Amino acid sequence: MRFCSLGSGSTGNATVVEASSGSTVSRVLIDCGFSLRELDRRLARVGLASADIDAVFVTHEHSDHVGCALTLARRHQTPIWTSRGTWRAIGEPALPDGLVCFARDLESIAVGDLELTPYTVPHDAEEPLQLRIGDGALRLGVLTDVGSITAHLMTQLQGCSALLLECNHDRGMLANSSYPAFLKARIAGRLGHLANDTSAEILSGCLHAGLNHLVAAHLSERNNRPALAQAALAPVLGGEPGDVLVADPLLGLDWLVIR
Repeated sequence: MRFCSLGSGSTGNATVVEASSGSTVSRVLIDCGFSLRELDRRLARVGLASADIDAVFVTHEHSDHVGCALTLARRHQTPIWTSRGTWRAIGEPALPDGLVCFARDLESIAVGDLELTPYTVPHDAEEPLQLRIGDGALRLGVLTDVGSITAHLMTQLQGCSALLLECNHDRGMLANSSYPAFLKARIAGRLGHLANDTSAEILSGCLHAGLNHLVAAHLSERNNRPALAQAALAPVLGGEPGDVLVADPLLGLDWLVIR
């Protein structure tokens, strides 16, 4: 199993997860927060095209996550998985039969050799879901767009071999930014986004000897810096800042094989 980020930040988010078994390859796109042209450009960078995607999982309705999901579904007959709340929030658009599939908390979804387990998180959306993804042997935990720690999300991230973890903002940078007060309160609130130190607390709670890959994701371009996120997470790992990879908003992150 391997994964890559096509970009992670307020300008757009998309992650590809792939599992191979013999001649069979299964690919899921988690979020789709770009235009179809931009998505194809970014997929080409990792050797893929939009037609290669077997399913799209949309975590919630914000535009930097939905993006071209509907266009992709119509063009390539690619099924979309999402919660009913998210589907209502984007207006319940008409799609051909079989292309809209509803996901629920802890109900497993099979996409070829990949097993997706959605789980609920606190975020300012209608019914946001994040994912744990496995191939029967290894597990990737995905956690972005979440405002606070819950016992439920911590349970879902136990035993992962790789973790894609939101590090949205540095508290000091956010407090001193030019953002209006209401936006600062939203970002830092219980249903907002994770600060670096909260992400470090989550990492501490799910750290184990088998966690071999850590990627910091969804960094704010205005209220965080890669070095700050790495400095917050590296001590928890017991390693160096360079041991923490960062998904760039523009360049994403190249393929990582999960071991």
